[in-house]
Amino acid sequence: MSDDDLTEAAAAIRRGEAVVYPTETVYGMGADATDPAAVERVFDIKGRDRSKPLSAGFPDVDSALDYVVADDREEAFMRRFLPGPVTVVVERRESLPDVLVAGRDRVGVRVPDHDLARRLFRAAETPVTATSANRSGTGSITHPSQLSDEIREAVAVVLDGGTTPGTESTVVDPGRGVIHRRGAMADEIEAWLEETA
Repeated sequence: MSDDDLTEAAAAIRRGEAVVYPTETVYGMGADATDPAAVERVFDIKGRDRSKPLSAGFPDVDSALDYVVADDREEAFMRRFLPGPVTVVVERRESLPDVLVAGRDRVGVRVPDHDLARRLFRAAETPVTATSANRSGTGSITHPSQLSDEIREAVAVVLDGGTTPGTESTVVDPGRGVIHRRGAMADEIEAWLEETA
């Protein structure tokens, strides 16, 4: 994977197209999370039910805080566990469209512990959708060779970062003290929530 590939992927995101990128969990599908039409494209490519929200990926916690509202505990949680295999559910700002979150007032935030993913997000200069790069109802993708032909043809660029671990991220709402999905680091997250309750 060359810097040219990364530049091309970031430019595709800015044009409203979708790309595939590696993370420390599974391969993700990225498009401009602030552009309703680009978000719709991701739903279409995945065949995903629009009642199921998508998360947004950021290069770091500070850039995420430009698009979400986090209280002291939520921000402390984000700074403790991000970057990492964790999706943090917090209140969104108006700059993230309804279609991304299925009309809800909260959004999942991802800052992957993966250099290539964060470089892509930084180069794209916008929040990027963070959803697995598979058709809905099929298994997660841990290597580009597993991508379906439909997805490969529908995205502008596939960034090859080799094989990913395949563990799902833990989805947690630290403000409400709720773990929505147990995945990587779930025990550590649970302990933090109990200690800070």
